[in-house]
Amino acid sequence: MDRPDRLYAQIGTLIAATSAVQLANGFFGTVVALRVAEDVAGGLAGLVLSAYFAGFTLGAMRSTPIILRLGHIRAYAAFAGIVVAATAVMPIWPGALAWAVLRALVGFGCAGIFVTTESWLHAKAPASIRGRVFSTYMVGTFVALAAGQLLIARAPVDSFVAFNIIVALFAAALAMVSATRAEPPRASATAPLGYGALWRAAPVAVTGCALSGLLSAAFFALAPAWMQGEGIERTTIALFMLAAVLGGLAFQIPVGRLSDRFDRRLVLGALSLLFAVTVVLLSVLPHRLGVVLPAAALLGGAMSTLYPVCVAHAHDRMPADRVVAVSANLILISGIGSVIGPLLGSAAMAWLGLDGLLYGMAAVALAIGAVAVLTSLGRAAPARLARPFAILAPDASPLAHDPTEGAAR
Repeated sequence: MDRPDRLYAQIGTLIAATSAVQLANGFFGTVVALRVAEDVAGGLAGLVLSAYFAGFTLGAMRSTPIILRLGHIRAYAAFAGIVVAATAVMPIWPGALAWAVLRALVGFGCAGIFVTTESWLHAKAPASIRGRVFSTYMVGTFVALAAGQLLIARAPVDSFVAFNIIVALFAAALAMVSATRAEPPRASATAPLGYGALWRAAPVAVTGCALSGLLSAAFFALAPAWMQGEGIERTTIALFMLAAVLGGLAFQIPVGRLSDRFDRRLVLGALSLLFAVTVVLLSVLPHRLGVVLPAAALLGGAMSTLYPVCVAHAHDRMPADRVVAVSANLILISGIGSVIGPLLGSAAMAWLGLDGLLYGMAAVALAIGAVAVLTSLGRAAPARLARPFAILAPDASPLAHDPTEGAAR
């Protein structure tokens, strides 16, 4: 067994490395959205932006066997190497199709990095401190994602410099992790769960996970482009995205408590309505800093808690011994929605103008709320069978969590 000081050093290294990755990721996503908005036609822009989520979904599905085969350090190095190589090539190999392939590779590598890190933390952290470890991990994730947005206001997005910064951050994370030792996770088998069974048990969770994935992917991929098209200054764009991430952090605990106390479907309906009303107001109100920042905080808060509430509701409806299979299915469902989101958002912008993105997101949010509220009218709330609401990070967050983590519970 590792000495406590050595154990804390290893855990701290993993958290610091992941914070560097999320700092790069928060900056990278907004950089690509702004560059694509300027240089790529509407339909192909959606393809480029969706490619990241397609790669991320595939990486979340395929990373566990790679980790088990290679070990944590070698797997982390492989995933980080893919991200570094693909990022470095992007400014050298311009073009929509090339960037779509490279962004898919970045998404695949990032998913592998997150699954490697979180399964490693599960293996290393004793049960007595695991809650504190993962709380620190999530705080570091939110802070790094927020800081990544601030770089937009300072870094020259139109040059090689932005990509050099991203490559340097990913390489720093790789260097930190390569200097520590891995401990293989415990492999555990889980029986498959049919999507029909999950749909029959928790249709609100399945619908909500798919549409919340679509909503969050469209927002993070296209909101910077919408603001740039509206003539909003880049500093304001950076602060808007920062406020959305911080709003997501601020909403987690209050919404979690509400969803553990009341019918989760009603909480889901309220969050959806809040998002829809705020996004419509954003399209008609003046785009001053005092208006867009509170709106961004409300949007980010409501959006970031939709998926965790859906997951908690699904676990309420399913037996506790199916936690791993339920999580894995919901991850895939949300990932599919994340792939579709930027494609539909780009189409809405091309068809209805720049505000089409906002109207489309409002419609999706209202659809989530309608399904949740209508279902609650005809079906009693379930007993709490499994686990409560859990804090998840933004930016394709459901895919950043290893579906095998529940096996140890």
